[in-house]
Amino acid sequence: MSDANNARVGQIFHDAQFIRLLGIELISFGEGWCESRVNVSPNLQQQHGFIHAGVLMTLADHTCGGAAASMVAEDRDVLTVETKTSFFRPASGSILLCRAEVLRAGRSLIFVEAEVKASEDNRLVAKASSTLAVVARR
Repeated sequence: MSDANNARVGQIFHDAQFIRLLGIELISFGEGWCESRVNVSPNLQQQHGFIHAGVLMTLADHTCGGAAASMVAEDRDVLTVETKTSFFRPASGSILLCRAEVLRAGRSLIFVEAEVKASEDNRLVAKASSTLAVVARR
C-alpha cells in the first residue's frame, strides 16, 4: 500500500466532521481492509436504550470507505453509491467494533462488506454490503 493510500485512509476519518461528532475512530487498516470503533454514549442510543441503527450504518459505511480508499490510485477517491445494512440483534454495550474488507476492486466500482460487533461479547450485531464509486480526487 502506498504512502498516499495510508494518508488518505487516515484523512477520511480525520476530515469527516460527522464521524468525529459521533466519536468514530480509526483503529487499524491495510490494503483492502479497515477497522474502526465507537465508544457508546447515551447520545447514540434510541428510545429503547439500544444503539441507534443510524450509528451502526454510519460506522459500517465509513469503515467500508476506508477499506475501499486503501485500494485506489493516488489521484482517485471513493464515494458510496449503494449500501445495505442487516441488523441481527439490538446493539448495546460500551464499544462497537467494525471491520470492513474489500471483496472486489474494479476500475470504477469497489465492493466491500463490513461487520459490526459489540466488544463485550464479540457478538455480530450488523453486517453491511457497500458499493463505492472510484472518482477523481478533489
